[in-house]
Amino acid sequence: MKNILFIHQSAELYGSDKTLLLLLKNLDKTLYHPVVVLPNNGPLIQELEKENIKVVIAPVLKLYRKIFSPKNLFHFLLDIKKGISILDDLNKQYHFDLIYSNTLAVLLGMLFAKKRKIKHLWHVHEIIVHPKIIASTFPKLLNKYADLIVCNSLATKKNLVDRKKELANKTTVIYNGINETISEMSLAKKEDFGFTNKDIIITLVGRISRLKGHNWLLTTLVKHFSSNTNIKVVFVGSPVPGQEFYASEIDQFITENQLQETVKILPFTKNLSQIWDITDIALMPSTEAESFGLVAAEAMLAKKPVIASNHGGVTEIVVNNKTGFLVEPNNVEALSLALNNLIVNPEMRKEFGEKGYQRVIQEFSVEKYAKNFEAAFSKLIPQE
Repeated sequence: MKNILFIHQSAELYGSDKTLLLLLKNLDKTLYHPVVVLPNNGPLIQELEKENIKVVIAPVLKLYRKIFSPKNLFHFLLDIKKGISILDDLNKQYHFDLIYSNTLAVLLGMLFAKKRKIKHLWHVHEIIVHPKIIASTFPKLLNKYADLIVCNSLATKKNLVDRKKELANKTTVIYNGINETISEMSLAKKEDFGFTNKDIIITLVGRISRLKGHNWLLTTLVKHFSSNTNIKVVFVGSPVPGQEFYASEIDQFITENQLQETVKILPFTKNLSQIWDITDIALMPSTEAESFGLVAAEAMLAKKPVIASNHGGVTEIVVNNKTGFLVEPNNVEALSLALNNLIVNPEMRKEFGEKGYQRVIQEFSVEKYAKNFEAAFSKLIPQE
């Protein structure tokens, strides 16, 4: 039995949280014993405890934009001392064989692994382009502090290797797995959400932020579909704490353009099955390249056609003109054309949905995801 310390940046149930939970639930517990460190309480802890996985709350040395002020740097240094101390206590009990850092946002794993000479796997979920100093710094940190780098897509790996060629030899790609239980339909009806059966529901799931494409969709809606009262939009998600102004901007746009009866904003929910029940078209219109595209895969699992931006990891999930459409980012006309093709053609929606489902089952299964990680673990800590 090998003990692995998993360090993660949040206790929510968004993309990287869900992929970590899925891995831990499906890891072979006869071979690996996980212990998880999170920065705070949250729904992820409850889900892990259901699996009888030990969770410890500690500073994970999470990076954020305002960290470089004198006050915040002082607190960061205190957190280093506190975090290392907590991990030392855990290590005395478990004698960890491997440290697993989930996302680039946490630095505690790299410091502790280096300090205690423990193998370190860094799982990268981000494509960082700016600020340029951060984009150039992380590949250097990975090269120095990671024994193995796992990227969630070829696009993520390319972003790193283009910046630091030496990373090519110790970087591998493991696509995220998708929990097939999400396809179990709860048979929610459009009427349950205040819509009619004739309405075409366009759904965008994701945090309300700068890069998720909410404004792009709303602008397209106003310019090209304002006369069609049967087109409805559902946003599912909340803003990042401290970035509530993005939600305020969306609310203002909706009010100014009289879209109150067209757009419905729902808070984040860990169970999206009812949302997918009522969805006709799923959207992932990110204005900046995202590393994977978990929402797109989940929508495809629910047999929904997907329209996504033609960049980043989502291009490795959605097959253009087969499971959905890939459109030029921020191009209102391109998004309008893709939407209209699916709005007027219910048979196309069904065909794309069926093909998307088959693709997810074949390429992004939970079993493949867990086995690939177990193979990666065994390279760093061979079984006796």
